[in-house]
Amino acid sequence: MTDTLRAAQAHCQSLQDAVAHLRDNGLEQITAWGRHLAATLPVGGRLIAAGNGGSAAQAQHLTAELVGRYRRERPAYSAIALHTDTSSLTAIGNDYGFEELYARQVAAHGRPGDVLVLMSTSGRSPNLLAAADTGRAAGLRVWAMTGPRPNPLTLRAHDTLSIASGTTATVQEAHLVALHLLCETFDHETLDHEHETLDHETLDHESLDHESLATDIADPVTTRRYDLTRAESLAPRPSRATDRR
Repeated sequence: MTDTLRAAQAHCQSLQDAVAHLRDNGLEQITAWGRHLAATLPVGGRLIAAGNGGSAAQAQHLTAELVGRYRRERPAYSAIALHTDTSSLTAIGNDYGFEELYARQVAAHGRPGDVLVLMSTSGRSPNLLAAADTGRAAGLRVWAMTGPRPNPLTLRAHDTLSIASGTTATVQEAHLVALHLLCETFDHETLDHEHETLDHETLDHESLDHESLATDIADPVTTRRYDLTRAESLAPRPSRATDRR
């Protein structure tokens, strides 16, 4: 076996171990996050995401799934990846420094009750730590997705999903699996809510129909009056040509 093949097998084994750990220890947390988003975004809340390098790409992947769609057709929901606005990014970096890159945008876009997702394989990026502090101070719910604990970002966030791997690539790959599971939960929860809403609306319409029928039967005078008005309104009005004749 060549060294290259051995390295590839080790990489795959590392990913298998990380996903197995995620399956055994992280699914309840991910589904809880999905339910929280399903209760927040449809009523006007927003998800804000940030990361650096490969984690920035992961953050953008998450927001794309929410603004667009994951599997099924559904409404668009508000989600912003903070690294995508290059003019704001370069202006803030130039005027305030790289550490303020995301914190200033969180202060601008975040509102109490919004969700801030910060992705970092190390959990030590200063710009994400500053964003977490700003988000908490502004009343946002701060979630972190990191590599192994302990790390400073876990102490700044309300909740952290950590991947137990010392390899950056494996952490990012497992983060992608977690993001898809999060979107899958969100879709299921919002679909269930839509079904409940439709059921309530159907019951409301049926109740109104029964009430209208009962009124018509109980009050024949009112029924005759409306029937006469409706018949008159449907009768053709004479044209000016007919008047002249």
